[in-house]
Amino acid sequence: MRIFDAHFHIIDFDFPIQENQGYTPPSYVVNDYRRETADLGILGGAIVSGSFQGFDQGYLLKALGEMGTAFCGVTQLPYTVTDDEIVRLDQHGVKALRFNVKRGGSEDISKLDYFARRVHELVGWHSELYIDSKYLPDMSSTLEKLPSVSIDHLGLSEEGLPHLLHLVDKGVRVKATGFGRVDLNVEHALTSIYQANPDALMFGTDLPSTRAKRPFEYGDVELIQQLFDEKASDQILYKNAHHWYFGQ
Repeated sequence: MRIFDAHFHIIDFDFPIQENQGYTPPSYVVNDYRRETADLGILGGAIVSGSFQGFDQGYLLKALGEMGTAFCGVTQLPYTVTDDEIVRLDQHGVKALRFNVKRGGSEDISKLDYFARRVHELVGWHSELYIDSKYLPDMSSTLEKLPSVSIDHLGLSEEGLPHLLHLVDKGVRVKATGFGRVDLNVEHALTSIYQANPDALMFGTDLPSTRAKRPFEYGDVELIQQLFDEKASDQILYKNAHHWYFGQ
C-alpha cells in the first residue's frame, strides 16, 4: 500500500497563529506528523493552510523545506497578492489556493472566479474549497466553469451530497478526508463519488484533525480498502492526488 496524503496541517508556533471562532489549535510540527504517520506508507502529500494561519506563508515554506520535494503546499492568499509572490511560492512547492468558506481566514468567496483563474493562468494552481456542500448551488455555475477545483472533507453534509455529485460529474475533485468531522454516511459518499468519477477521490489524513469530533485513525484507510478493490484503492489513496498535484 502507498499513500499520497492529500490533506494535512502543520501548526508551528514560531509563526503567526490567530484564534479562529474562539479556537486556537495545538502545536503540530513536522516531526509530530512524521512520528504519527511512520507506519502508513506515505510517499508524499499536501500541507494545507488552516483558518488559524491566515495569510502567513513562513510556516508553510519552512515545512515544505523540511518535508522535501515529494510534498507540496496549499495556501491562503489575499487577492491583492502580487504575481511575483505567487511565482515565488510556486517555486517553493506551493501548488494550490484555498478558500476556507467554513471557517474563514482566507480570501472571500466573492473573489473565487477572478482569483482561481488568475493563479491557474499564472502558475497552473488549482483551487480548493472548505465548504458545506449544501451551499454549493449558490456557486455551482461558477465552479463548473473554473479550470480545476477540489472540495474538502467529502463536502461535509449528507444534505449537500447531491450537489457535490453534480459537480463531480463536471470534473470537480473531492478530498476523502475528515471522516470524523462530517455529517454524512461516509461509505455511501465514497462509493457514490467514485461511481460518478473514478479520478475524483483523493485521500488525506486531515492530521492533526483540529476540531474534528473524531481524529484520524488507521481504520479510515482500512475502510477504503474494504469498500474498493486493490486498483481503485490505489487510485484513491495515491494516484488521483499525486496526479492532481504533480501531474504524473
